Amino acid sequence: MKNNRNAPLIKPSDAKAWSLCARRVWLDNKRDFELSLIEDEFEQLIIELGVAHEQTVLQRLSSTMTVHTTTSPENTQRLMAEGVSAIYQAKLLDEINGFVGYPDFLIRHESGEYQPADAKLSLSEEKKEIQVQLGFYRRMLGSKLPAIVFLGDGEQALIGDEATPVVNQFVTEMRKLLASDEEPTVRYSHSKCRDCPYYMHCKPAFEAKEELSLLYGVQGRAAMGLENEGINTITQLSVTDPNSISDIPYLKGSEKKQRAVLQAKAYLTGEVFQLSPVLLPKGQWVHFDIEDNPLTGNGEKHVYLWGFLVPDYNQDNFEYVWTNHGAEDKQGWLQFLAKIEQYRQQYPDLILAHYSSHERTTINTYAKRYGMENNTTVRYLLSEESPLFDMQKPVLDNLVLPLQGYGLKDICKHKDLVNFQWEDKDSGSQWSVVQFNRFLVETNPKNKGNLKADILNYNRDDVIATRKLEEWLRTNFIA
Repeated sequence: MKNNRNAPLIKPSDAKAWSLCARRVWLDNKRDFELSLIEDEFEQLIIELGVAHEQTVLQRLSSTMTVHTTTSPENTQRLMAEGVSAIYQAKLLDEINGFVGYPDFLIRHESGEYQPADAKLSLSEEKKEIQVQLGFYRRMLGSKLPAIVFLGDGEQALIGDEATPVVNQFVTEMRKLLASDEEPTVRYSHSKCRDCPYYMHCKPAFEAKEELSLLYGVQGRAAMGLENEGINTITQLSVTDPNSISDIPYLKGSEKKQRAVLQAKAYLTGEVFQLSPVLLPKGQWVHFDIEDNPLTGNGEKHVYLWGFLVPDYNQDNFEYVWTNHGAEDKQGWLQFLAKIEQYRQQYPDLILAHYSSHERTTINTYAKRYGMENNTTVRYLLSEESPLFDMQKPVLDNLVLPLQGYGLKDICKHKDLVNFQWEDKDSGSQWSVVQFNRFLVETNPKNKGNLKADILNYNRDDVIATRKLEEWLRTNFIA
């Protein structure tokens, strides 16, 4: 197939954007407007760690073979023709098919063929964009040999013919997208769209047309199903009898349909709807939140901060367990368990309140990591009579809020709901990870202390926020 010379070249670096949103990858290649980007420090940290990982792989390869750095597609072809052992920063170009690719490495196999290889921070080669990228390089090389992935934990993985179907899908869809001069029609997804650099470009249009997928709980296929029934806008949904809506994908059953209609009303009016009484457990509440670092390089998240807010729930009542790095991981875990035993003795009717399932899941992970599933404190925390209480559950089960996301900050920062504001308005879980990684490499004691203080203040505000949420629920929704 002859390439459309006016269309941008298809490049595997588009695979991540393509896997997220067709419009995003189209805008990346076809947009003709200036994009004002807010620097994403977490993404920048990922890039820096990725470069460091790539350099580690390069050093390892260089210790066993001669690695040549290339400067152009022509230079890459020349080095391959010479049969060099390995090529770094390879550049591949196929003008006939409109392909361009930049594998981190080309490594010569004993058969004489070259295997493409990439260094990835990921701990698995099964991610869609990795399958596309490495499979695309194999296609460009016409190689039957598997591609190599140098994973973030030091392991290697291979990608072979199993990636061919998703590569073919990528090429077919990219050709269609890049040949079009019109923005593709897409649905809104709060979890994906709010982190997209084109958020402010797309969001106004979604709002103007009252796109149904703007509503929490109404996914793209559900929105399509509603449109097939003649319900095309949020306003139309808000005045629809839930019982008149057919069962459609992701919107089956009377409860989900009622919630969708109420979510539409809440979106338009700002009202809060209570579906049923909110029940909170009786006992002495201690609020609990963790901060963990997923960028450890060994495949295991490290909890660097276990934070608690104890009575009387003021800023001075913030307590915590801190560990500097992975080598102290078990020490921090054991200190956390000791802290729980302290609270257990202090408050026989302890309620350990947190928001979302993350804290419970992390405790379970740590118990397995250190073979402590039968530890007395662990069994207490994970039993049916556990003091752990997920505050997200009563919110999701009983309330419909005028929100597009039901995260802790979504609810607490809303001026007409809890109206609690974090001291650092830019702080967040990814922000905390960035600060912690800066803390690890900082050598100036004063700067190091300031970074730790900022992280502690953020976690303190997190547990104060769950306390404020508890008070808001008790004040407004408990008889």
